[in-house]
Amino acid sequence: MAGCKPQAEPAGAGKKVKISIDPVSRIEGHLKAEVTVKGGVVVDARVSGGMYRGFEQILTGRDPRDATQITQRICGVCPTAHATASALALDDAFGVELTDNGRIARNLILGANFLQSHILHFYHLAALDYVNGPETAPFIPRYKNNDVRVSKEVNDVAVGQYLEALEMRKVLHEMVALLGGKMPHVAGIVVGGSTEIPTREALDAYLVRFKKVKEFIINKYVPIVYLLAGPYGDLLKEGVGHKNLVSWGVFPLDNKGNTLLKPGVYTDGKDYKVDPSMIKEHVKHSWFKDSTTQLNPTVGQTLPDPYKDGAYSFIKAPRYNGKPHEAGPLARMWATNPELSKIGQDTLGVKNFRDIGDAAFSTLGRHVARAEETALVAIAMEDWIAQAQPGKETFVPTPIPKNAEGLGMTEAPRGALLHYVDIKDSVIANYQITSATIWNANPRDDNGVRGPIEEALVGVLVPDIENPVNVGRLIRSYDP
Repeated sequence: MAGCKPQAEPAGAGKKVKISIDPVSRIEGHLKAEVTVKGGVVVDARVSGGMYRGFEQILTGRDPRDATQITQRICGVCPTAHATASALALDDAFGVELTDNGRIARNLILGANFLQSHILHFYHLAALDYVNGPETAPFIPRYKNNDVRVSKEVNDVAVGQYLEALEMRKVLHEMVALLGGKMPHVAGIVVGGSTEIPTREALDAYLVRFKKVKEFIINKYVPIVYLLAGPYGDLLKEGVGHKNLVSWGVFPLDNKGNTLLKPGVYTDGKDYKVDPSMIKEHVKHSWFKDSTTQLNPTVGQTLPDPYKDGAYSFIKAPRYNGKPHEAGPLARMWATNPELSKIGQDTLGVKNFRDIGDAAFSTLGRHVARAEETALVAIAMEDWIAQAQPGKETFVPTPIPKNAEGLGMTEAPRGALLHYVDIKDSVIANYQITSATIWNANPRDDNGVRGPIEEALVGVLVPDIENPVNVGRLIRSYDP
């Protein structure tokens, strides 16, 4: 984690120390974190996204079908999620229903990218918070006192898996390309389904690669995450946050709205059905025009105001029913509540995910959720491979409507994803994107309430301000 700059003397009793970490490294985006520490504990936090990308402006006036390609450039790690959200919005606007083979093809493209992203996150971004690599790049530089507690034997196993995970990611990229044309930024996900009709040869090649990945997930990734619960058990109590969750659901199982990972909202200890009208994007502390605050994405505007007083981020602050909500694997697993893996049940002594209880809302709990979700998606993918029909149509051609609106809600690996399109005179009049990380890494809202990562940072232990290891651990547990 680069750029750590304590802005005061080490904290004594009653003293506050402000630490700025800019940039936060080993994450998939661009982020700055500023925490205030008193008595070895974080008492306040601000998280800032310093990059404005302007995809909403780029899309205005274009052919609606361009959106599935252009929006993928939002993220090189999870482009298929943006392709999926965009395609769903266009499917809605165009009034098209997918063939079963088209639905399955999309699931197999997105599924392989999901597995790749989760493996990347744990091994190549987060794992070095818990183990030490060799004394060479990219394993160094690192904090002088980085609080690594595992034995040499466990450390060596984890580093070996770090290298093996690189091969798994390569294989998963190949799987995406077999049905999506290429990776990153697939060509295969479009309005109306998928462009590639799967052949027997392509499905066999996909399956051969999939079997290697599934074995790695079940026998190595999931067990190593649970192995950390021993030496790092305190991290099952740290990083709680608001304990509100949103999931839009992902991986459709039919054309009736049933999904593998379920939609749902969890607010103040109660479950609710998803209602898109409850989403409002606050911008009081974001570098956007105040006139655009608290708008639903279907009437949203993205108008930058980079010199606005009191703002500190180019990330909007979405709120569901007026409150901040966390998105990502924890939210999806909480909404779905599947049975845990055998090793999960044996280690934690519980059967279903919600049985984990408060420990799920923690730094390490988020890693458990991500690992368990990876295994769950992998098991489902095996069924989808068997269901795919070689030579059967995956695409439904549909003309561009003159005037229409469409809403696409799905999940990226790191959280709930929404695309909205308004078509007028057969071109895009307005396009709005509420990306996954926006739910977690947002600044304070119009009421001054912290975003999810900001809130979860409060209470994090920082006994050594020169080495704020737990700050990085918490932030990376969200996979921003």
